[in-house]
Amino acid sequence: MILFHGNEGYRYRGVLFKFNKVMTLFSLENKTAIVTGGASGIGKAISTTFASAGAIVHILEFNTVNGMATVNDIEKSGGQAFFHQCDVSNHTQVKELIASIASKGTIDILVNNAGIAHVGNVENTSESVLDSIYNVNIKGIYNCIHASIPFMKINGGVIINMASIAASVGISDRFAYSMSKGAVSTMTLSVAKDYLSFGIRCNSISPARIHTPFVDGFLQKNYPGREQEMFEKLSKTQPIGRMGTPDEVAFLALYLCSDKATFITGTDFPIDGGFIKLNGN
Repeated sequence: MILFHGNEGYRYRGVLFKFNKVMTLFSLENKTAIVTGGASGIGKAISTTFASAGAIVHILEFNTVNGMATVNDIEKSGGQAFFHQCDVSNHTQVKELIASIASKGTIDILVNNAGIAHVGNVENTSESVLDSIYNVNIKGIYNCIHASIPFMKINGGVIINMASIAASVGISDRFAYSMSKGAVSTMTLSVAKDYLSFGIRCNSISPARIHTPFVDGFLQKNYPGREQEMFEKLSKTQPIGRMGTPDEVAFLALYLCSDKATFITGTDFPIDGGFIKLNGN
């Protein structure tokens, strides 16, 4: 967990990082960043981390309460952020909103983090659930990239798509979710290839299990009274022995969006505690 200390900086794992130190290492000073699903879990960590590095953060979030609370947290810490209530699956809404943001300056960074999950195999995945997963996890990313690319072509930019290890390994009962994240991976490659000449970099991040409010809600719903037991069981499926934290994903995203990573594009970055390479070894 990141703990903010007014305008001074933030404390992570007992170490105080001053804002000017973060900006010196991986500065996003005066860059405009759009973060979808940017008010909860990984998305919130990315929003707050980017703001601490100097970015002007536009949070596209369906949940108004979470969105306003995240903006408030960032502003209390001396950062700049704006909340936009948004359904990323709505093409017209996304197009108009991103055009409005671009009219006030540039769009330098797009983080496609908004997504929904589903537990089920192909037999118990209904058509309506499949459509919902597609509309948010695939079409939602298409909508945001489609709307942002024309503005990024002017001065270049960086796109991060949140994929998953489910795109590259078999995970039980994740049929629709895995399908959608596989599409995210291939979209990332296509965009990276097509827009190299415009100075646009596009990469993806593939987390394994990350401890977010979604995980806690899932355990409460499906394992009432056994939450801690199941949390420990899921944690042990990661070779490193624990789940990741949203902040760890956010710091990877910060590096990839900074000028320190200008030689990186068309690449997926697993952040998985060794899950892909070390399970079973």
